[in-house]
Amino acid sequence: MADDEAIAGANVIAEALIAQGVEYVFGIVGFPVVEISIAMQAAGIKYIGMRNEQAACYAAGAIGYLTGRPGVCLVVSGPGMLHTIGGLANATLNAWPCIVIGGSSDSDQEGMGAFQEFPQVESARLYTKFTARPSSIEQIPFYIEKAFRFSMYGRPGACYLDFPGDMIVGDAPSNQIRHFPKVTAPPKMLAEPGIVQDAVNLLIRAQLPLVIIGKGAAYAHAEGSVCDFINRFSLPFLPTPMGKGVVPDDHPNCINAARSRALLQADVIILLGARLNWILHFGLPPRFAAATKFIQIDICPEELGNNIGSENTIGIAGHLDCVVQQLTAELTKNHRGWRYPDQTPWWQTLNEKIATNKARSLALAQDPSLPMNYYVALGKVQELIPKNSIIVSEGANTMDIGRTILLNHSARHRLDAGTFGTMGVGLGFAIAAALYVRENCPEKRVVCIEGDSAFGFSGMELETICRYRLPILMIIINNNGIQFGLERETWNELREMDNLPALLPPNALSPDASYEKVMEAFGGHGYYVQTPAELEAILEKSLSLHANEPVLINVAVSSLAGRKQQDFDWLTRSSKL
Repeated sequence: MADDEAIAGANVIAEALIAQGVEYVFGIVGFPVVEISIAMQAAGIKYIGMRNEQAACYAAGAIGYLTGRPGVCLVVSGPGMLHTIGGLANATLNAWPCIVIGGSSDSDQEGMGAFQEFPQVESARLYTKFTARPSSIEQIPFYIEKAFRFSMYGRPGACYLDFPGDMIVGDAPSNQIRHFPKVTAPPKMLAEPGIVQDAVNLLIRAQLPLVIIGKGAAYAHAEGSVCDFINRFSLPFLPTPMGKGVVPDDHPNCINAARSRALLQADVIILLGARLNWILHFGLPPRFAAATKFIQIDICPEELGNNIGSENTIGIAGHLDCVVQQLTAELTKNHRGWRYPDQTPWWQTLNEKIATNKARSLALAQDPSLPMNYYVALGKVQELIPKNSIIVSEGANTMDIGRTILLNHSARHRLDAGTFGTMGVGLGFAIAAALYVRENCPEKRVVCIEGDSAFGFSGMELETICRYRLPILMIIINNNGIQFGLERETWNELREMDNLPALLPPNALSPDASYEKVMEAFGGHGYYVQTPAELEAILEKSLSLHANEPVLINVAVSSLAGRKQQDFDWLTRSSKL
């Protein structure tokens, strides 16, 4: 290309994304972004056409989590862009890098009531780290580089870039374009040595220590240092839902089955990339002891002491992998030989609770009643899926019960509703994971386990899965409703009545819905199972004969089944604080 040859805005966008290392873009095309998608493919980017912008943005966020570099979502103006708001918020609250590129109405029509005109930049600002509309075609690479940097550095999150239609189809001299190199990985920041010493001094005095491993540890690729820390100093640990696998769930020091007791009785808790939000009950009574001390490690200094105050916290700001190595070095150098004893009253009380809860779960898993309960169905899945599977899970009971039954053995191998508690993320996450696996670890399988309600949010993405021939194993745990459903007999009685909107419970869905036929309609394999033996046979068939094809197994479970009795409600209510 001659120095003064004109280049279209769409091509400038595509080339700037290539410069930032983008491999995949998820989206839905239309006016005014079709030209961008064509330019992307011409530049070598793989474009994945989704069926809903929200699912496309969820997929982009998941790619960001799995790779550490922003996933990109391309959408049309107005409603298309607004449909990504859920995905933008989900990525930002989960601290995942993600960038949405939205088309918008031509700049010379602004304020005139143009086609799908909307204040998109302003709308995205609340849910992102950085939002902008480039000032000119020449400046497009500058803004794209800045969006990548903001998205990745500090606490990761989402960014939004807005491109008017006339900028997309317009052009500029190629020698006037400001090109920028690929944003490098964020710098790894060490913690202040004196604070590390304070943390170690507190830890070695602890009588009832506990390590909580959050998804920040997974995102930081800190599994090597965290595993070494747990093994070397023999500390009990508890993973948060997406912290599962940083240290394998079947590690002898994992006390997941004694979660409530561990949180309530621990006197010193080390938070490794875990925030004291609703997932950890804010770190406050009644779920935690009032005198509990925290050692909190986070990439974001503003997070340190959140909800519990600095008087109860030794806050350590830094890259988690580096800080854990600093803790290990300090313990090894100045407290040589220190190791939390194996035979203590603390280990005894934790192991007693683990044994009790495992016995309760085992009894539920051996229940021969039909329809199956969750423990039977999910236990059979755990028994048969490959150990190195990437597990995507969402749904009320399905996700909550599955968290304790479905084991993870590697970091970043579990994707679920996350910090925002978002339902509908499953299929977008599974698509992203399947693409990641195809390029990086084709020997692994993506298993997406959905409640029937959660599946409904993005169910049409089954067509996307089949179109791109993604070998995802979909398992729908079907209880006919949201958390609880209706049995067929009750449904049959109600449907004979005239006023269903006034009579049908708000959480009820159609009983025995044939979700497997939706997969079949798009060319995948669908199965409906009602017994453990049927589930086992179809799982074995799906993992062997159909290992390289999309499969959906619709598993009927009792509409009245739920969790075993808990010491506390899963959600801490404000009235209890």
